[in-house]
Amino acid sequence: MSDFSVHQAAWTNRLKEIFGPTVELEDEDGTTSVYDLTAEFVVGDQSYAVLQSVDDKSEEYDILKVVTSAEGNLELVTIDDDEEWENIAELYDEMTFPQDEI
Repeated sequence: MSDFSVHQAAWTNRLKEIFGPTVELEDEDGTTSVYDLTAEFVVGDQSYAVLQSVDDKSEEYDILKVVTSAEGNLELVTIDDDEEWENIAELYDEMTFPQDEI
């Protein structure tokens, strides 16, 4: 995956329109956690969601892919590719905290 620029990304709110400001996710052990849906954006044809645990007061966030299941439902999945995750996390930081051009 190549690096993306801020100009190739756009903010969206599909998940918030469907699920509201929070989502519940279940891990592989069956434990359910509640997350604030902090932001959503699309790059090319791929959507991403930025989530923050409501139980964790740190500045840490998770970025997940938004995919459409075979049944047509939106689902959140982990970004397995380390390079993709790094590129998307860096892009989100740039979108959130614009850097002044020197």
